[in-house]
Amino acid sequence: MDYVIKRDWAFYWGTSEWSAHDIIEACEIADRLGLIRPAFDQPQYHILERSRVEFDYNVLYEKYGYGLTTWSPLAFGILTGKYSNGIPEGSRLSMSSYMNYVADSFETNVAKADKLATIAKEVGCTLAQLAIAWCVSNEHVSTVILGASSVAQLDENLDSLNFVDKLTSDIRARIDEIANVRLSIPVPEARLVAMREQWL
Repeated sequence: MDYVIKRDWAFYWGTSEWSAHDIIEACEIADRLGLIRPAFDQPQYHILERSRVEFDYNVLYEKYGYGLTTWSPLAFGILTGKYSNGIPEGSRLSMSSYMNYVADSFETNVAKADKLATIAKEVGCTLAQLAIAWCVSNEHVSTVILGASSVAQLDENLDSLNFVDKLTSDIRARIDEIANVRLSIPVPEARLVAMREQWL
């Protein structure tokens, strides 16, 4: 990556779903060899999934000023409310490749999303807008990757910025109470571990 950046083919490089331990190791190797460190990670982050961003990476913010380009702010669509009455045909979670990510906590998270919708209504936005605004409000998040499938969805998602300032400490506390997330060091996906062992 150092070569790519020095050739002006990229400005920065980052990691995706790496553990804090692995990122620190990469930064230390880069420093030792006079190479350019990674500058950010691309973790999954949303109201219902926070461990990597709010627990594992704390040392990275302090030590390196590490940034985040987060993905899945809507929890594979759960935080839109569209799964309240089951899984619509043709939706993302109707495909097993996506459902495998959320199967263990699907019903619990749908119930939480239904409760969060009440808060969104009070704030004056959609559930999706509440979820995106919540992600944007984290000081360590530089970018939130959106997955809109239409111009209307993109417009709705971008309008989330109008609600960031409406997430008062009281609203945030109520969101936290509903989400009831227990922070812990994330367990790496077996698929990613196997790939790293094969190629690194």
